[in-house]
Amino acid sequence: MKETEQNMKILSIESSCDETAAAIIEDGRRILANQVYTQIAIHRKYGGVVPEIASRNHVMKMPFVIQDALDEAQLTFDDLDAVAVTKGPGLVGALLVGVSTAKALAYALDKPLIGVNHIEGHIAANYLAFPELEPPFLALVVSGGHTNLVIVKDYGTNIILGRTRDDAAGEAFDKVARVLGYPYPGGPAVDQAAQAGDPQAIDFPRVMLEKDSYDFSFSGLKSAVLNELNHRKMKHIPYKREDVAASFQAAVLDVLTEKTVRCAEAYGLKKIVVAGGVSANKGLRARMDAAAKQHGWQLYYPPLSLCTDNAAMIGARAYYDFKLGRTSGWDLNAVPGLELPGIDRNRV
Repeated sequence: MKETEQNMKILSIESSCDETAAAIIEDGRRILANQVYTQIAIHRKYGGVVPEIASRNHVMKMPFVIQDALDEAQLTFDDLDAVAVTKGPGLVGALLVGVSTAKALAYALDKPLIGVNHIEGHIAANYLAFPELEPPFLALVVSGGHTNLVIVKDYGTNIILGRTRDDAAGEAFDKVARVLGYPYPGGPAVDQAAQAGDPQAIDFPRVMLEKDSYDFSFSGLKSAVLNELNHRKMKHIPYKREDVAASFQAAVLDVLTEKTVRCAEAYGLKKIVVAGGVSANKGLRARMDAAAKQHGWQLYYPPLSLCTDNAAMIGARAYYDFKLGRTSGWDLNAVPGLELPGIDRNRV
């Protein structure tokens, strides 16, 4: 297929963690099919994702999820123009199931193969929700493994302003949820509990790091929550889980919002995109809505169905990778520690 042709249909596959997903995306903006099989119920009994179990379930469900996507779109394999897949970051075994499937399909169909960065996929979820959205914009990416502030200068250029130094926001949510006794997945449980709690009940630290830094660190906050709970248990001081959840969440949201505001002001950006699994957090959305109203931003975040892991966002990103000539060879492999690609702000 030539890059100038329209109606490009990409079959995309996502298997980076515990969702087995397949989608068909047209021209990077239109969802023709979006199928997700989630393993939440399977992993809940273990309190988190068990990598080997996740991989086995991907193997079992992948063919059916792909066929369901074709059926939803009322298409056949012959109607496809390319095959895309998440290459990383994620669990290596889970990623390999998707990568192997995509390579086999692309080879058999003689179609281009496109390996996609999962974090860029989360940003691209907003392209599906907002057809009018175009770079440049500032993106706050908040997920289980990453927290980034990045200027998406154009479809092929990211300028990385801030990264996770230790625990990402989503990871901290999950760990605090576990100590509070909430079931997996912990993030949504903490968010729900926080709605009924007092965010000022406990004064947890807001870690801002160096004065000019846009990096993130939530390891200290997580430790502060654990220490507070241990102290209260040892001294028999009562507490409400909802108050702990609300106070913890307030500390996370203060950092995320303040750094986003500082960053937007420093670089003169008024178009703000929020992406990643934690973008579904009601508290974060309320904070960002308030900031947008105060600072005159155009604010974008995807619908809940596109916040968590899905293949539609991978297909959206894959379209722009293809337009940029970023296709993959048959040596494509899973990269579990893959970082968001971009230019460090210190080099700009």
